[in-house]
Amino acid sequence: LGGTGVVATLRKGTSSRSIGLRADMDALGFEEKTGLAWASTNPGIFHGCGHDGHVAMLLGAARHIKQAVEFDGAVHFIFQPAEEGLAGARRMIEEGLFEHFPCDEVYALHNWPELPAGQFQTRAGPIMAAADRFEIVLTCQGGHAAQPHQSADAILAAADLVQQLNTIVSRRVSATDTAVLSVTMVQGGTAHNVIPSEVRVTGTVRSFAPQVRDRIEEALRAIVAGVAQSHGVGVETVYDRYYPATVNAPQCADKALAAAAAVAGLDASIAPEAAFTSEDFSFMLEQVPGAYCWLGQGTGPGSPALHTPGYDFNDAVTAHGIAWFASLVRQNLA
Repeated sequence: LGGTGVVATLRKGTSSRSIGLRADMDALGFEEKTGLAWASTNPGIFHGCGHDGHVAMLLGAARHIKQAVEFDGAVHFIFQPAEEGLAGARRMIEEGLFEHFPCDEVYALHNWPELPAGQFQTRAGPIMAAADRFEIVLTCQGGHAAQPHQSADAILAAADLVQQLNTIVSRRVSATDTAVLSVTMVQGGTAHNVIPSEVRVTGTVRSFAPQVRDRIEEALRAIVAGVAQSHGVGVETVYDRYYPATVNAPQCADKALAAAAAVAGLDASIAPEAAFTSEDFSFMLEQVPGAYCWLGQGTGPGSPALHTPGYDFNDAVTAHGIAWFASLVRQNLA
């Protein structure tokens, strides 16, 4: 499913109950700079988000659950490709993931460098933000930089646009809601003395509530139209809602914390706030109740952030993830 996705099922007993346990598998497209003996040998590709560790934990859990855990029902081990921006979870669902492998509940975890090693955190409701991306192309005739009066100016329009887009969260979204809009690329021009005929403005929006997501897109489109009209430039806007918010079912968030607390030596707590990063496990949670957890990777200088060249998965937390998956099975399929 999903191109390179794999689902394995382990059954014991006669119950029709089932649980899904998911791990993402994909790497990132930039160079590793850890200098470690086990560093990636593929130039420009490495596991900078620890998905290799997630796979190791789920494989270890499958082995341990088969050998040592008594349960009644089915466990579906979901190895998912293409989490990093390509919506592999959505593709697996579209190709019949939950029709072929029905799950009463589904769970996943992610290593988290912001937490002490071995500590679990999750929360009811949103835990990761919805992610949208926008690309706005401003066009004009262009012309000689010494004769700006003879052409509209897409550069000037882009500068105005960037300023106005950055008012959306502070002026169009309630202070009691939470959102982020960041312009991350402004591209245009090839010569110092030419007004370019095209400028691209690209960025991302993160939010948690559907109504806030709608409000931001509506405001963005209105501002774009107004800027284009006032500067006399053409415009084309692409607004892509590529990942929804990751929303934990309250009862499943409670079960996830209880599963961690039931394992000797594991620390579990309610996450004080959601993260503005995004996760395509959100698509699975739109279909099936479940929960997404963070597993502490360790803090401080020895634990670089996710998606950085110096990141390395902390193998010491592998056993914690295995134990948590096994505890979920005991708890849900006893």
